[in-house]
Amino acid sequence: MTLELQAAVDAGRARSNNEDSVATDPETSLAVLADGMGGYNAGEVASNMATSFICTELGRWLREASAQAGDQDVRRAMDICVDNANRAIFNAANSNPQYAGMGTTLVVALFRDGRLLVGHVGDSRAYRLRAGRLQQITRDHSLLQEQIDAGLITPEQAAFSANKNLVTRAVGVEDTVLLETHQHDVQPGDVYLLCSDGLSDMLDDNTIAQILQSHESLETLCASLIEAANDAGGKDNISVILVRVGGGTTAAPRSWWPFRR
Repeated sequence: MTLELQAAVDAGRARSNNEDSVATDPETSLAVLADGMGGYNAGEVASNMATSFICTELGRWLREASAQAGDQDVRRAMDICVDNANRAIFNAANSNPQYAGMGTTLVVALFRDGRLLVGHVGDSRAYRLRAGRLQQITRDHSLLQEQIDAGLITPEQAAFSANKNLVTRAVGVEDTVLLETHQHDVQPGDVYLLCSDGLSDMLDDNTIAQILQSHESLETLCASLIEAANDAGGKDNISVILVRVGGGTTAAPRSWWPFRR
C-alpha cells in the first residue's frame, strides 16, 4: 500500500487570524488536524500545541514500536498522546490568563497494514471517497448532532441552525478528554479527507464529492476545496488534509507539504 498526502490551510474570508493547524508524519503515515477556539490568539495556540505534540510524540512511538505493536497497542498510544496533549493545553490555559478557556477540536488518522485508525474530538471531520461515494466516517461531538440524533431537527434543518459551532467535547477544555476511535479497512483508490468545519459548514457532501473527483492532483484538489469554501462565504478558517491510497507493495508515503501553521 502506498499513500499520497497533501495538506493546506486558509484563513477564509471573514477572519484575519488562523486558528486551524495541520501536521503529518509521512514516515509513519500519520495525519493530524485541529481547529482551535478561545479569545485573543488562544485558539491558534491550542491547535498548534495539539498537532505538534501528537504528531511528534505519536510519530516517535510509531517509529520505535509500530512493527511489533498490535492494534490495541496503537489505540492505547493514541489515547495516551491525546491525553497528554489535553493536559498540556489545559494546564497552559489555567496558568496563563490570556489563554483561559482555550481548546481545540481534533482528528487523528493513522494508516497501517491496510487499515485506517481514526480518532476524533469535536466537530472536525474525516470523510472517505470510495468508488465515487463520499461517506463521513466520524460523527460530530456537537449540540447540533445530539439534536439530530434525538429527532429534534432534520439534517436539512441543521444546515441553517445557529448552533453549528457548539461542540460537546474538545481537547484542553477539561482535565480529561475522551478520544473516539474507529478502525476502517482501506482499499486502493480510496481518498480520505480530514477537514475543519470551515470546509464542512460551507460545502455539502455532494459538492465535496464532485470536487474530489474533478482533478488527479491532490494539490489541486486541496486548492479547489478551499476556493469553493471561500466562494460559499469563507466564514471560518479552512483546513484540509487529503490522503490517497495506491496499490502495490508497501513503500514510504510520498508527501507534498507546502506549509504548516
